[in-house]
Amino acid sequence: MRTILLALALAAAATAASAQTLKTLVVAGGCFWCVESDFDKLPGVVETVSGYAGGTVDNPTYEQVTQGGTGHHEAVRITYDADKIDYRQLVDVFWRSIDPTDDGGQFCDRGPSYRTAVFAGDATEAEAAKASRAAAQDVLGQEIVTPVLEAGAFWPAEDYHQNYYKKNPVRYAFYRKSCGRDARLCTLWGDDAFIFGKS
Repeated sequence: MRTILLALALAAAATAASAQTLKTLVVAGGCFWCVESDFDKLPGVVETVSGYAGGTVDNPTYEQVTQGGTGHHEAVRITYDADKIDYRQLVDVFWRSIDPTDDGGQFCDRGPSYRTAVFAGDATEAEAAKASRAAAQDVLGQEIVTPVLEAGAFWPAEDYHQNYYKKNPVRYAFYRKSCGRDARLCTLWGDDAFIFGKS
């Protein structure tokens, strides 16, 4: 994973002067604070927005989503510069930032709103995501249960959720450690775990 990150950083530096081609990817990886925190640091990522995807209620609130019944996942919309990182590379990293063997939530966060998913915007993205999932499953040696779903409406979450890890660094660090996210990723993926800054 360190080799992948180094290659991405070098590619981003080499193409810094090129015109941006901005695209988006929506993923659900459990707590959206953690997904934002991880992907914000990835070379080529321009912006992350926490929100809700995959449900049936327009403009849902956090309370509605976490209480259940809306069908939404906590999700993150990742805007990236396709001249610096491509869709497949992002999805390859995504598997290694979650526990894709768990269909009941993620880490200490349990329930439908914490399910994982990749929301593909079209048939080409769906094909790339499924190929990435198959490759990751071969590496992992366990069944990946995270689905590739058709993208629908994405609803940004409330302002206090955006960039939570920056606004509340001490609380965020305590939450992430006590929830066991990084420990589980290391157990599951070993050196391939995507934990930015891991030595």
